Parts: sequence; structure tokens; C-alpha cells
Amino acid sequence: MNELGFDACLDHRSEELGESLKAACPKGIDVYFENVGGQVLEAVVPLMNPFGRVPVCGLIAHYNSTWLTRGVNRLPLLMRAILVKRLTFCGFIVFDFNAQLPEFERDMSQWVREGRVKYREDVREGLENAVAAFKGLFTGQNFGKLLVRVGPEPGGES
Repeated sequence: MNELGFDACLDHRSEELGESLKAACPKGIDVYFENVGGQVLEAVVPLMNPFGRVPVCGLIAHYNSTWLTRGVNRLPLLMRAILVKRLTFCGFIVFDFNAQLPEFERDMSQWVREGRVKYREDVREGLENAVAAFKGLFTGQNFGKLLVRVGPEPGGES
């Protein structure tokens, strides 16, 4: 929380994720940027406020799925929440916004320089470690943007 300036941080693997999320968002959720799916989405949907919006950018929890999940079908609960709460789900593909790229780069660069936007990188060294790093991405072995450095950093030694 201190390093990146968040109001709260939750463990998405916790059995108490729903309760923790409810405590962190006592007034509910108006916008949820979906990039995970799975248990996180299941914890968020009950807390969505009427007319909430969900841009869907990714579903990393399901990227390795090769078949539909066996067991309880939660789709009817999701569809009921969408209907009753009048939620808007919309696919969000970055390429749809290519025309705004120069403005984004200008603004984001300024915000990073000012410290208004912070980020963390998890750098693995060497091309020989790329496959392991990529596999680790899907099992939560990184914290921050995962990068593989394949050569010396420009202007320095690595």
C-alpha cells in the first residue's frame, strides 16, 4: 500500500477474498476492470452497484483452461446480476484506442515522472529463463510487470 499508494491490498488467493473486498469497498463497486476472472470476478459481482460497468480486458485465471469448468455452473448467477443490477460488461481491447496512443504516452509519462502513477517491475535475467518466467506468470510467481532481460541494459552493465 505504501509503495504503490493503494488504499487497500487484498490477497486474491485468500478464502476470505469476498469478505475482505466488501470491507475495502463498503459502498460497493461502480467500475471493475476485469483482467483476472475466476474467484476474483466471483467476489466482485455481488458487490457491484446498480448500473456498474465492467470493461473486460483479460481473464488470466482461464487462459490455461482447455474445457469448461466441471461442477457448479455459476453463469446463471452472473446473468441474474447483470440483469437485476443493470450491469454493463464490454470487451476492452487496447488496439481499439490506437488513435489516442500519443496522448496516452504524453500523459502517462508525465504522471510517472510526477509520481502520480507508480509501477513495479519483476525482471528475470537471460533468454534461457524466458519460458520459466512465462509459466510463472500464470501461477503468480511474479510481483509487478514481468520482464525478461535478454541483454545488457542500455547505458549500463547487467
